[in-house]
Amino acid sequence: MPKSPEEMAQSMIANMPEKTGKPLAEWLKIVDKTGLEKHGQIVTQLKKEFGIGHGFANLIAHKHLAKGSSSDIDDLISAQYAAAKAGLKPIYDAVTAMVSKLGKDVEISPKKTCVSYRRKKQFALIQASTKDRVDLGINLKGEPASGRLENSGSFNAMVSHRVRLTKKSEVNAELKAWLKKAYERA
Repeated sequence: MPKSPEEMAQSMIANMPEKTGKPLAEWLKIVDKTGLEKHGQIVTQLKKEFGIGHGFANLIAHKHLAKGSSSDIDDLISAQYAAAKAGLKPIYDAVTAMVSKLGKDVEISPKKTCVSYRRKKQFALIQASTKDRVDLGINLKGEPASGRLENSGSFNAMVSHRVRLTKKSEVNAELKAWLKKAYERA
């Protein structure tokens, strides 16, 4: 059975000391000292200066950029819910509050266009898709789509299902049950 992207990344991190001479934490310190903040620059620097293969350099760059400061994280979320999408922020806040209560190991990871909810692997993601709708992707492989829980289709390949949310009241017990199931499987 093929590994998920998260499992492949964890395998690479485990093999990093043997393959590159240093564990991830040391590489992150090295990248911090360079002051570089663009993915391509970090990858190029690691490959050129240290002879690291592209896959490891790419992973180190991703990990470095993902650990951004809390102000960077706030800026990412603010940008997603700015202007015409500002009215959707209460939906995001309600979903994030619900997800945060699923367990102490929940990781909330904002990206440029969405926010990923992770445990050992991603179990859900949320995205302000239009000015009127937030899409919540949930990883529930094998569950039949029904009612509000629809197949993800072309929405996002990292999740199996999608729930369209247009108002805060739709963040309810039914949604929590789906999120809890996805969290427990992650």
